Amino acid sequence: MTDWFDRPVLAGAHVRLEPLSLDHAEGLFAASADPGIWTWLRHRQPSTVDEMRAIVAGSLAAHAAGKTVPWVQVDAGSGEVAGTTSYHDVEATDRGLCIGGTWIGAKWRRTGVNTEAKLLLLDRAFGDLGAERVAWHTDHRNERSQRAIERLGAAREGVLRRHRLRPDGSFRDTVVYSIVAEEWPPARERLVSKLAR
Repeated sequence: MTDWFDRPVLAGAHVRLEPLSLDHAEGLFAASADPGIWTWLRHRQPSTVDEMRAIVAGSLAAHAAGKTVPWVQVDAGSGEVAGTTSYHDVEATDRGLCIGGTWIGAKWRRTGVNTEAKLLLLDRAFGDLGAERVAWHTDHRNERSQRAIERLGAAREGVLRRHRLRPDGSFRDTVVYSIVAEEWPPARERLVSKLAR
């Protein structure tokens, strides 16, 4: 049986998901120069590579503690680090997980990188791992993220009130979306078709 916390390389035409490591800190720092990336993330924008390295180290510690499964998104054409993504709230017994901690640098928006990364993660979840449910959590104010999740074919389930603490000390309400196993085949077809365009 496949370990839900394994991090194999997942490769597509636009993006390659590699296990996140400290070696990626410099590339992540360069990719994350746009302050807009940090609006919805748990951390404040790092001002140095060392600060980015500390963020990566935190992600790796969360992985070691069985809390997340982090990957780095690498542009398949150029080999440049484009961003990150991960599984979190992994519940192998209940056959569910969430996808989150996802961001890409501004130059990779609308390139197929993010869409293909989701396809690779969903294929692994529903195919390799036998997941019954994959979910997403996003800030209720992040409408761009909500539309992107909806384009994946996910259903909006509801809102968790005062769910997470933002870096500025305020609490966010979290919108929850999911795709369940029987919804994945038609959702997958739409994603593959979208990438082919």
